[in-house]
Amino acid sequence: MGANRLDRVRELLKRELGEIIRRELPVDEVGVITVNHVDISSDLHSAVVYISTIGNPSQKSNAIRKLHKKSGYIQSLLARSIVLKHSPKLRFFTDDSIQKGDKVLEILNELETSSLPAIPEEADSNDRGE
Repeated sequence: MGANRLDRVRELLKRELGEIIRRELPVDEVGVITVNHVDISSDLHSAVVYISTIGNPSQKSNAIRKLHKKSGYIQSLLARSIVLKHSPKLRFFTDDSIQKGDKVLEILNELETSSLPAIPEEADSNDRGE
């Protein structure tokens, strides 16, 4: 399968899975789930779906558990909405890259703030060589 076609299928799966998850899993139980990325095998037999969840710790753990439990059902809904030669077997994983990125930015911000040069309180014209 060509790379462009595989990219189109990947984006189509990402969009459709996001809609299915939004419809099928109640927000109060699982928080807000976002499909960040879908990796699909070139033969379309399997897909790894990376998700992130906004919610409390209980909702986050419920999200991945419910996705694993309902993966066959979600796969059947996906097969009805997207016609492919093979309906890929879905595996769900939590994508924590956004949280890791936020942590890196936070650390960089702290380093930048702590390494700013101190400005002497009494800087007069003699200190500047005038």
